[in-house]
Amino acid sequence: MPIANKFIHGALMRSPLYWENLHISSIFKMPSPTDETIPLLVILGPTASGKTGLAIRIAQAIGGEIIGADSRQIYKYMDIGTAKPTPLEQAQAPHHLIDIIPPDEPFPVARYQAMVYDLIPQIYARGHIPMLVGGTGQYITAVTEGWAFPQVPPDAMLRAQLEADAESLGVQALYDRLMQLDPEIAQIVHPNNVRRVVRYLEVCLITGQRVSDLQRKKAPPYRILELGLVGERHILYDWADKRVDKMMAMGFLDEVKRLLDMGYSRKLPSMSGLGYSHLVRHILDGESLDEMVQQTKYDTHEFIRRQQTWFKGHDNGILWHNVQEYDMVAMIAHIRTWLGW
Repeated sequence: MPIANKFIHGALMRSPLYWENLHISSIFKMPSPTDETIPLLVILGPTASGKTGLAIRIAQAIGGEIIGADSRQIYKYMDIGTAKPTPLEQAQAPHHLIDIIPPDEPFPVARYQAMVYDLIPQIYARGHIPMLVGGTGQYITAVTEGWAFPQVPPDAMLRAQLEADAESLGVQALYDRLMQLDPEIAQIVHPNNVRRVVRYLEVCLITGQRVSDLQRKKAPPYRILELGLVGERHILYDWADKRVDKMMAMGFLDEVKRLLDMGYSRKLPSMSGLGYSHLVRHILDGESLDEMVQQTKYDTHEFIRRQQTWFKGHDNGILWHNVQEYDMVAMIAHIRTWLGW
């Protein structure tokens, strides 16, 4: 069923797993953190859909602690362009996995997953509700589906050759090769993310198998409720465009200049993010600022489409809410019922 058809003007859509979850919640009695009934509330949706504000309100209502699920907000010094929660917003509810590494430090999905799995029981042991919040589908799915990651040591010579191919043939040629070898895994990585494309190709070529086949899933020991924000694309595009304009007014260009002055290379994965790579082209290559801002908006639209496709492909019972008309009171009441309160 298309995402857009799974909501009606803010009404709570009950997925096929709703009644199963309700049945489980009816016998839920605050078990010890070692029990396989630790609740994990997930709030997901495309960029600029209002996840941060919604998550803070819910956290305040249920005593939640927010675990970020954003592959750009993990970096220090990258605040404006990542739409990182402000200090004031972070003061309104506990936040985790924000500002944890410098922009030049590698951070594989496996490391993110391990950190989240460490945090969830810690939060629950404090008497709070762990909340996974963000729009990076790979992060969220790795946690909720229990991805396992193939342990394949890097091959320095092969990796160097692949990186050389990216330089000589272009990143799209490298991505097309990955698409041929493993189309499923290619769908979850942006063509410009050279580091990840190279790694996936490396694993395919070393093992002779698809990465998607090597990834095994084992459901984590949590009771999960997923809430999603969804809306008509033209609405989301408009909100995203206005957010880009706001970022520029807040000093996004100066933020990128500071990162370059600090010695962070334009080739880093962190600097390939929306807006950052575009403003680097203005700063270092002299491309028009207006054109780069407009291109940031276009690429954000494409990113929103990719996010929606990802969530649709990994919808295991997401309860979707209209970004414009959701009922906050009903949403919190449903969460409390799910918690058994």
